[in-house]
Amino acid sequence: MDTAPLAYRMRPRTLDEFVGQEHVVGEGTGLRTAIEHDQLSSVILAGPPGTGKTTLAHIISDATKAAFVQINAVSSGIKELRAVCDEALRLFESFKQRTVLFIDEIHRFNTAQQDALLPFVESGTVILIGATTQNPYFDVNKALVSRSHVYLLKPLSPADLVSILRRAVDDERGYAGKITIDDDAFTHIASRSNGDARIALNLLELAVLTIGSSVSLRDAQKLLKERRERYDASGEDHYDTVSAFIKTIRGSDPDAALVWLFSMLDRGEDPRFLFRRMAILASEDIGNADPRALAIVVAAWQAFELVGPPEGEFFLAHACVYLAQAPKSNAVTRAMGAAKAALRSLSSVEVPLHLRNAPMKGMKSQGYGVGYQYPHDARDGFVRENYFPIGMSPTVFYDPTDRGFESEVRERLSRIHSVVRR
Repeated sequence: MDTAPLAYRMRPRTLDEFVGQEHVVGEGTGLRTAIEHDQLSSVILAGPPGTGKTTLAHIISDATKAAFVQINAVSSGIKELRAVCDEALRLFESFKQRTVLFIDEIHRFNTAQQDALLPFVESGTVILIGATTQNPYFDVNKALVSRSHVYLLKPLSPADLVSILRRAVDDERGYAGKITIDDDAFTHIASRSNGDARIALNLLELAVLTIGSSVSLRDAQKLLKERRERYDASGEDHYDTVSAFIKTIRGSDPDAALVWLFSMLDRGEDPRFLFRRMAILASEDIGNADPRALAIVVAAWQAFELVGPPEGEFFLAHACVYLAQAPKSNAVTRAMGAAKAALRSLSSVEVPLHLRNAPMKGMKSQGYGVGYQYPHDARDGFVRENYFPIGMSPTVFYDPTDRGFESEVRERLSRIHSVVRR
């Protein structure tokens, strides 16, 4: 009897057995055609665990006539890498045989190790298959990425996972039809697997070992109560999820924003990080359309520090919903960028004499502060004046929208500009 784990025994051997990732290896795709005709060029396969990266590499190893070498970036060093590349060069020069090098977790290689690989990939001596759970555009040498086709694998759908589970029940490498599982139990296991085929097969194996040869929905529900979460608080999951959170608030959907908020909290995200992101958004995306937004985030943050979790989640939710429903404006953000760009264009930033401080006797005789007009002495509280640095023409950077409170700001500035810049 084969004692290997079910997930290992059920690894697909051909593209026809491979389930999911139609956008990468479906009929007519470039990668599938390259594999079928043994004309593969260097590729990087990126995606969450259990989506088929290593499986695809093994399918390629069975399909290619090239030499196939597999190493893991966690356990291999630069000495082993260079030995593999030197042997690949010998095979190519002596026999014109190519070498396919599969590097699992390629993002774990440091810069020097990735640099050592680059000349062999560039010359075509080595055909690289790099697998990574991280974003290759951030965590893999840019030169390697530019010389490879990058394929992003997605979490498997529940339907894909059910298909994989059914095959494991029927296939000779699995249970060969000797067990029975309710259709709803298949669906329940798939729903608890977070798009990961390995987790789904491990859960099926656990169910069979624990319950026996007949598994009902009730059995599966009792055994598998919670979804297996995939979340790296310092990796791409973290950045992708907080990106979705911020974009949802910016898009004014409080309901979806709460979903993203609590999905991060449930997976261990630091509440203070979420408060920081909301404080930034309150100025970056709301600004003067609702000046209260920033004050509410800061007050909610302070309340959280006083009360702590779990009741402190009320304050997170309060701030989240308020920001999502608030009128939006990035006018302050655009003004900030435009003002900074204008400053960079100046050779120097010189303060005009009439705006300079004149605390010492004799400075006014040099022109310091001379000609300054005190706005409070004017009827409307503002005067016609040039407040810009020497050599810089008065320019409108802040252009308020007509949304929320900013419509009042727009009207007020219009009155001011009509006086001071006419």
